[in-house]
Amino acid sequence: MAKRAVIGGGTGFLGTALKEALEADGYEVALIGRSGPDARWDDPASILRVVDGADVLIGLAGKSINARFTDANRDEILESRLSTTRALHDAVSQAEHPPRVWMNASSAAVYRYALDRAQTEADTDEDGGFLPDVSRAWEAELFRGDLPGTRRVALRITLVLGDGPATNMLFRLARLGVGGPQFDGWWFPHRRYRGIGPHPTETRQPLGRRSRGHQKFSWIHIDDVVGAMRLVRDDEGIAGPVNLSAPGVIDNRGLMAALRRVVGMPIGLPAWRFMLEPAMWVIRAEPDLVLNSRWIAPGVLDHAGYAWKQPDLEPALRDVRAASRGRRTG
Repeated sequence: MAKRAVIGGGTGFLGTALKEALEADGYEVALIGRSGPDARWDDPASILRVVDGADVLIGLAGKSINARFTDANRDEILESRLSTTRALHDAVSQAEHPPRVWMNASSAAVYRYALDRAQTEADTDEDGGFLPDVSRAWEAELFRGDLPGTRRVALRITLVLGDGPATNMLFRLARLGVGGPQFDGWWFPHRRYRGIGPHPTETRQPLGRRSRGHQKFSWIHIDDVVGAMRLVRDDEGIAGPVNLSAPGVIDNRGLMAALRRVVGMPIGLPAWRFMLEPAMWVIRAEPDLVLNSRWIAPGVLDHAGYAWKQPDLEPALRDVRAASRGRRTG
């Protein structure tokens, strides 16, 4: 019989890439979504039907964080992750033949703001506030209770370079000539980043840190997301949190300079938080996408001997841009 895989929330660019990779590996792939095609989130019986007997389960569902953190969006970002992970957990616990491995998306936002050193899976000095609380609650739902037949892995994913909204926004900033360094600083107090969920925490203070454009930027190329998940799938010794982040480190100044070179824009105007806040309000996004300092290292992947396909930022950006242009002209 053919191997079977199930992807929950597999319609985005990440899910599409994983589906193609799994099919290339000889898997039959079933997708769970709001309207199917193989199972629906509002139909627990259909989820159990596709999960029972599957070899691999991958959970990716959740409202995009590339949005303004209004009260409604905050609630949906949290609940969309908890409800879908809970539905998968229920199916795995009820399955007669549960999947041997369940990889579920999480976020590197759980780690603290870091300018001093990289954070690995061994670090327990976590951040507080909205996104860290979402990440902790998400992982708690994944690891809840005992599922003896299933190895569970929380994929703490950094920004994925690919044909997705976050990468496209960075390219757009550079093309428009506003791709200079971004500087954190003071802004009017607000409560968009306050804690949420069953155990809300306080957001870090002060909100604006004068990092002078040296805030760290952690990322991973879509090809390495696929490659890392293949490794996790096949390595029975990997369980618990796994950081999906390229091994190199770059700061905001280096990121924006690389983007300008890739798009061929010789200038890039710098921006301070007091400029970014109203600009991000217009495009319905949050300035912390470029102002927060996440310095994440792939400790588990490196220890397992993962061979990186795109370890360096600028070649990775050029690859994404070339592939995106090829799809639009093809």
